[in-house]
Amino acid sequence: MKLSVGLKIANSLSLTPQLQQAIRLLQLSSLELEQEIQIQLDSNPLLEKVEDLSSAETDSDADREYENKDLTKELNADYLPDDLPVDTDWDEVYTHQSTALGTSEFEEREDNRQSNLSLQEHMQNQINLLNFSKVDQLIAYCIIDSLDEKGFLDAEIVEITASVQHLLQELDYDDVVENEEVLVVLKHLQRLDPIGIGSRNLAECLKIQLEYLPPATPSRYEALKMLEYYPLLVSNDINKLMKQTGLTSDQLKASIELIKTLKPYPGSDFESGESEYQIPDVVVTKKQDNWQVQLNPDVMPKLRVNSFYSNMIRRADQSADNQYLRNQMLEAKNFIKSVDERHKTLLKVASCIVKHQKAFLEQGPEAMKPLVLRDVAEEVELHESTVSRVTTNKYILTPRGLFELKYFFSSHVGTMTGGECSSTAIRAMIKKMISVENPRKPLSDNAIANLLKEDGINVARRTVAKYRESLNIPSSSDRKVLI
Repeated sequence: MKLSVGLKIANSLSLTPQLQQAIRLLQLSSLELEQEIQIQLDSNPLLEKVEDLSSAETDSDADREYENKDLTKELNADYLPDDLPVDTDWDEVYTHQSTALGTSEFEEREDNRQSNLSLQEHMQNQINLLNFSKVDQLIAYCIIDSLDEKGFLDAEIVEITASVQHLLQELDYDDVVENEEVLVVLKHLQRLDPIGIGSRNLAECLKIQLEYLPPATPSRYEALKMLEYYPLLVSNDINKLMKQTGLTSDQLKASIELIKTLKPYPGSDFESGESEYQIPDVVVTKKQDNWQVQLNPDVMPKLRVNSFYSNMIRRADQSADNQYLRNQMLEAKNFIKSVDERHKTLLKVASCIVKHQKAFLEQGPEAMKPLVLRDVAEEVELHESTVSRVTTNKYILTPRGLFELKYFFSSHVGTMTGGECSSTAIRAMIKKMISVENPRKPLSDNAIANLLKEDGINVARRTVAKYRESLNIPSSSDRKVLI
């Protein structure tokens, strides 16, 4: 075989670092994008964020004026000028020593903000007021550490006993703790505020709250008797419950109403998790019968290349410092371009979605049109994977609420007339039917399927069951109310 050297021309696809960065930014949420921008700002001196363009220009003009003006004499503490500079306070020009009559207004102000106590802290404060022995106090602390966020005991008595015994051995105590002693301490804790804390299940929690009520409370005795057959109450087996308890229908109804006034989760008032708010990436408004789509200006960072460092770059300079500035300026420009392309692609895809789902904006979920990624990708001339990235963890604010862009994509179901209906619209119809049903005779999945067929939507019973379960709606037997 003869060896030879030749030229060959071929086309190939390659992911450049700039393209990889653009793809990665495209799938980031607004919060993740903000974190990525902050990382770039911290690592690249030639990239800067413009908070307010008008104020930035004003500050730059003021800096130039300040550089050209000699303020040495005016800043001399031994000399008092006739006229102070315009828009200047006394403290900005003259320094002074703080006295007892002139205290700082902000630096020494007391912080009066109140912090909410957690469930564990609230219980510990009450335990410290009880006349517990050292061992019982240790048991109480172990019980508190075993509470879940709802206030229920998330550990077995045997496990708590073992934990207490282990701690006593580490503290060189010779006391032996039994399970009965842990149960006694638990009974004391369950009578503290909130009532029922440390219960091992919902039935025990409700029973403790009923026992804490005054004996003259109406239906208190009947409700306690009904909780003895808690599984029948949960399964909604009213006939068997009436037979086992010997209560009449009216007594059973009054007992259920009393139980509804109790608190099922004693620790719900102490949930420390703050409300999380999603910031919309796109905002849709209606003006003069036209739906307008625009990016949320609050999540659109204004970035630019730092002019001070960019002016230091010399074309003919081959030093390491100059080369470093060149590389950083190139990275800053590429990053700004990638962020700009992300916003343009997001706006293009969101506008296409709004164009297809005008009926949803006008009438609600029942008018949702079937839409898949391929439809949007073909219209905006992008790949399906790109549309999938740009709609993941991106939110749009509409007059009907805040939705993820993925919400507007749904499969379709055939209709009697040969058309198509969105699965989201079918879910909304099922939810509406169930909301107006007779609670004594709830609609079965088969009945809902027949009602949908009357509206021209051909769906099977198992499809209705799947959509109902996705809405977290129980079956007709569980929704049935006999009293």
